[in-house]
Amino acid sequence: MAGAWRVVGADSRRVRGRPALLTRGQGGGPMTSVVATVDGAEVLVSEVDASEERLRSTRLANALPRSGTSEGRQLRRWLTQVLVTSRVVAAEAEAAGLTADGAPTEAALLPHVAAQLEIGSVAASALADGLARALFVHVTAGVEVTEDEVRDYHCRNPFRFGGYARGSGGWRGHPVAAVFADVRCDISEHLVAAARRREFRRWLDARRAEMVRLSPGYEHPGDPRQPDNTHKH
Repeated sequence: MAGAWRVVGADSRRVRGRPALLTRGQGGGPMTSVVATVDGAEVLVSEVDASEERLRSTRLANALPRSGTSEGRQLRRWLTQVLVTSRVVAAEAEAAGLTADGAPTEAALLPHVAAQLEIGSVAASALADGLARALFVHVTAGVEVTEDEVRDYHCRNPFRFGGYARGSGGWRGHPVAAVFADVRCDISEHLVAAARRREFRRWLDARRAEMVRLSPGYEHPGDPRQPDNTHKH
């Protein structure tokens, strides 16, 4: 791999008494090569390097932060999350006896940008893999919505699945509220899909918390304890 190494946000010799973790950049050699463990199995710096190199070889390269910057380290933390999530998915799918055969398409589970934002970028990235989509179906198979929830949604959003009146001269007229009986199935499918995404994200977060241990310097990008986090409330 081309490039040197540098310490992430700390003195090159120590990080609070623990081995410093390094990422590509300037500096000496790596002091440790493990960025995380998943159920005891190590995830290596070299895997993060390979993921970053693949990403920087795509058409997105010009939009990515420079290596060695605060934003560049955050990118590597995000890539670490993607890697550990793929390990969690593989382990859970194997335990459940699942394969990617017959899995729904990515578009079926994440049909629009709002769905991708709702489930989160890491989970959305994981669902590019058919095995993760099969696991999604398995985990969320019991998710349902009630008739009251469907009716309540329609009351609050009467135009959501409605049409438009015909205007003069061929122009589209004002929106028309949908008849509940006509759109009940559409609303139910919409609500179930959203509920399944929420359930999968909740389940995945819980499994990661149980199975994953992150090394210093490779914390979650949103962890307020790590020095590169800039997200404030």
